[in-house]
Amino acid sequence: MKKIIREEILKKRKALSSNEITRKSDKIFHKLKTFPSYQNAENVMVYLDFRNEVKTNKIIDDLLEENKNVLIPISIPKTREMILSQLLDPKKELVKGTYGILEPKKEYIRKVNPEIVDLIIVPGVAFDPRGYRIGYGGGYYDRFLDKISKNVLSIALAFDLQIIDNIPNDSFDKPVDYIITETKIFSCK
Repeated sequence: MKKIIREEILKKRKALSSNEITRKSDKIFHKLKTFPSYQNAENVMVYLDFRNEVKTNKIIDDLLEENKNVLIPISIPKTREMILSQLLDPKKELVKGTYGILEPKKEYIRKVNPEIVDLIIVPGVAFDPRGYRIGYGGGYYDRFLDKISKNVLSIALAFDLQIIDNIPNDSFDKPVDYIITETKIFSCK
């Protein structure tokens, strides 16, 4: 079931033009900026977008301008885990890594303890209003969210077309606290 949903949503997302993606991502970014939890966060874990995901470059630039710590995930395929690295200069530090996703070059990996994170910006393929998500199938985020404090707020960024009525979930699936789309904010608590 999840595989079918993933394929359908990815197909819809792939049909978006780059202009639509940029326009919708900008709307999502402006909504995120109004969140007190975003404004007050010091250590923000944020994904690096790829394949028609909601763009995160403006979020990263905004956080860096505000002198906040930008923490990016690095996938470790062998253990299916993620480590966090502090990003200081996106223009010079990043290179395509695992799965074609941007990651820091080896010399710019600055490992960070996940316990310092106070806000997580979560990617995904599909979401339901309860906060359950379908990712790309690796389980990286569910494992990561399971390990960190329950007090850390998680906000998913998605386009309206990625929201569906119900996502089948298991006990190991971790819902996000909020979902922000170009037209709505879902409180999933």
